[in-house]
Amino acid sequence: MSLGEIFLWEFMGTAILTLMGCGVVANTVLRKNRGHEGGFLLVNFGWGFAVFAGASVAAPSSAHINPAVTIGLAVNGQTPWSEVPVYITAQLLGGTLGAVLCWAANKLQFDTHDEPANTLGIFSTSPTVPNAPWNLVTEIIGTFVLVFWIILSPRAGVGQTPGVPEFGNAALGYAAVAFLVIGIGNSLGGPTGYAINPARDLGPRVAYALLPIRGKGSADWGYSWIPIVGPIIGGVLAGLLALALPTS
Repeated sequence: MSLGEIFLWEFMGTAILTLMGCGVVANTVLRKNRGHEGGFLLVNFGWGFAVFAGASVAAPSSAHINPAVTIGLAVNGQTPWSEVPVYITAQLLGGTLGAVLCWAANKLQFDTHDEPANTLGIFSTSPTVPNAPWNLVTEIIGTFVLVFWIILSPRAGVGQTPGVPEFGNAALGYAAVAFLVIGIGNSLGGPTGYAINPARDLGPRVAYALLPIRGKGSADWGYSWIPIVGPIIGGVLAGLLALALPTS
C-alpha cells in the first residue's frame, strides 16, 4: 500500500472515530439533545461503536486510527518506522475534521446550550482530580491495555483439523476492539476520561480552540500534553513487553 493510501484511509477512519465519539458526548451534554444526561455508560458504548466504525473504514491501512497504536506496532516491528509520520499526520488531521463535523451536526444545540463555558469535555478529556503524575499513570495504563491486546490477540485462522476454523480472541474483528474500548472506559475511564489516543484528544482540542462556539471556555492547553504523552508511553511499553514475551 502506498503512503498516500495509508494517509487517506487513516484520515477518513479517524474522522469517523471522532465524529461519532465526540457526537455521543455532545448528545449527553447539550441540553437540547435527546440523549441529554444519558450518562457515562452511554458515552463508553458510543466511543466503542465509534472505534468499530472508524476502524472498519480504515481497514485497508490496518486501522490504526491512533498514534499510540501506530507507535506500539512500530516498536514491536509490525509497522515500518518510515510509515509512522504518515499515519500520525493523517490521524491528527482526521481527528480534527471529525470534531468539526460533530460541531456542525450539533450547531443549534451549541448555540442554545446554557453552559457554553463547559463544553470542552465534548471534544477532549480532563481529569476529575487534577494531578499530572497520576493522571499520566492512568492514561499509560489504559493505553497499555489497548495496545497490548491489539498486538497479542490472535486472528481467526485454520485449525489443526482440516476444514475446522480456529478462533482467536480477535475473531470478531473490529467489533472485538470496540468491546475492549467499552471495557477500558468502564473499568479505567473514570479518572481522566480515557483519551488512550492522542489524535482523539489533540485533534478535537485544536478544533474546539478554533470553532466559533458561543461563550466557550478554555481549551486547557496546560493539561493537553497528558493525553498525548501518556498514551504514547503506554503504546511503547506494550510494544516492548510483547517483544520480550516468548513466542510459541
